[in-house]
Amino acid sequence: MILNSNSSDTIYLIIGIAIILVLVILFVISYVLNKKTPVPKGCENLLIDEEKCSSCTNELCKLRPKNSLKEED
Repeated sequence: MILNSNSSDTIYLIIGIAIILVLVILFVISYVLNKKTPVPKGCENLLIDEEKCSSCTNELCKLRPKNSLKEED
């Protein structure tokens, strides 16, 4: 079966590609703006709560101390 290229199929393809491009552009813009956002006043020097961090089971957490991973091994 040979696929015929209708003009409506082409329009749907262009619309689909345009939607994906708009979503990617919005993601990039929001990512850059988020990185440029300053830390709120009063939150510059927040410390990690060791008690709450030690009870957390998320091993991929960036806040988790490196020493706790070595102790478990």
